[in-house]
Amino acid sequence: MARFTLPRDLYHGKGALENLKNLVGKKAIIVVGGGSMKRFGFLDRAVSYLQEAGMEVKLFEGVEPDPSVETVMKGAAVMREFEPDWIISMGGGSPIDAAKAMWAFYEYPETTFEDLITPFNFPTLRTKAKFCAIPSTSGTATEVTAFSVITDYSKGIKYPLADFNITPDVAIVDPDLAETMPKKLTAHTGMDAMTHAIEAYVSTMNCDYTDPLALHAIKMIHEYLIPSFQGDMKAREKMHNAQCLAGMAFSNALLGIVHSMAHKTGAAYSGGHIVHGCANAMYLPKVIKYNSKDAVAASRYADIARFIHLKGETTEELVDALIAELRSMNQALEIPACIKDYEGGIIDEAEFNAKLKDVAALAIGDACTGSNPRQPSQEEMEKLLTACYYDQEIDF
Repeated sequence: MARFTLPRDLYHGKGALENLKNLVGKKAIIVVGGGSMKRFGFLDRAVSYLQEAGMEVKLFEGVEPDPSVETVMKGAAVMREFEPDWIISMGGGSPIDAAKAMWAFYEYPETTFEDLITPFNFPTLRTKAKFCAIPSTSGTATEVTAFSVITDYSKGIKYPLADFNITPDVAIVDPDLAETMPKKLTAHTGMDAMTHAIEAYVSTMNCDYTDPLALHAIKMIHEYLIPSFQGDMKAREKMHNAQCLAGMAFSNALLGIVHSMAHKTGAAYSGGHIVHGCANAMYLPKVIKYNSKDAVAASRYADIARFIHLKGETTEELVDALIAELRSMNQALEIPACIKDYEGGIIDEAEFNAKLKDVAALAIGDACTGSNPRQPSQEEMEKLLTACYYDQEIDF
């Protein structure tokens, strides 16, 4: 038996933000990030719509990229004081992920962060509030997923929190918000979405309900991401839908070791963070080559290649064509091929190698590893990470 869970309502299309005025409640808190939603007027519009619905509105602003445990706890404390019956989060994946975790600590103050790290171990939510998510980026799809990623900076580890309880009640997918994304963010979030769809399709948890969502998302991202990156706003609208479809797929089929590696390398090095979507983009071709040693996974990668009309006669040729196409997309999107080249080389080679063993062990233990089609040993994970640092070929 398997489970397939999505938000109860998903409003989509230009102007969908207006559906906030149809929510029923007394108090709403809006959780946002660094200010783009305010600068472009979307925050004021959201407040106005909620007030039109008869709600008292409070703001929690300033959620940082890669939100911290400390930010989550601060937000939960504000919620406990204000007592909202709707939690609204708008912006990129970071404020929405943070708000999901705040929700748990608002309703269950005695819960610890360690309790939530265990996958599918959240307490029953909706005892005090419902949740509405409004994405402004086209990648994380956290508006439709059972996942949240929170960083413990004291340990230098990103933790993926997973539980169907944190799937939002309402998602509002309005492409007007995505039009404000800068080019680099468009590239990184778009390849995050591509990774979601590909990993969902080859996951050991894939099923008849997730496969069509994953394949159609891959097709749309392949067609529309580069034009979106180049400023085509019709393509930007299509990408906003595509990333949401990818999210529906991976929230139910789960992910794989591309995400395990991205989670555990993202905050591990003193030189700076490796942006999540960029990490996924760099690691995905290497992981596909590694996973293709598994015959079932190779067959499914070949399915993807055929679906987007890549050339190849044999399974191996089709897998290689898919890898080449993804590398070509990365190049067009100005994404580096490897960690060594990331942001001009901010990840020090000596530090990377010194931390390799520990980072590899953490990646193996990541919540996303269990549904990967091939289970890596410690030695294999170290080799994979090394290949991703130096852009080496995979043959193991």
